[in-house]
Amino acid sequence: MKYYISDLHFGHENIIKHDNRPFSNIDEMDKTLIALWNGRVQKDDEVYIVGDFCFKSGKDPKWYLDQLNGIKYLIPGNHDEVILNDESLKEYFKDIDKLMTIKDGENRIVLCHYPLAEWDKMRKGSWLIYGHIHSHCDATYFFMKNRERALNAAATINNYMPVPFIELEKNNILFKEKN
Repeated sequence: MKYYISDLHFGHENIIKHDNRPFSNIDEMDKTLIALWNGRVQKDDEVYIVGDFCFKSGKDPKWYLDQLNGIKYLIPGNHDEVILNDESLKEYFKDIDKLMTIKDGENRIVLCHYPLAEWDKMRKGSWLIYGHIHSHCDATYFFMKNRERALNAAATINNYMPVPFIELEKNNILFKEKN
């Protein structure tokens, strides 16, 4: 099974307020995110982390990576420098690339941390899975809201856990209906 998530921000205290996350502190947030991840993802599942895995954490990223199930892929975001600058951390990922194109069932998917106005084979039915804007309803959100086949993988939209494509699509529809 393939799963998608972005903007986890493990260990990032300010993200709780910034995203209005339902956690009282980073320890609660980190423990909950790990439990939700492992409650869903099995050892052989693939997880596409669409950027911003951890940021300003007092813990080494290995502390998180060692606990998380699955085969991990990283599509780096603006807060993933610590991983990109450490060869030992890169070993936790099957692949790291700023732009990936994959197949999930019949779906051709382009993955990029940043929202894109256009992507490869967009007019031929491919999908874009992105992150970066979290669940903020700003100008970028309203632009992306009108992009057919573009899905936001933000943890805040996807109940703080990696989700399969069908659930990602459903969660984006529900989020758009509310906003």
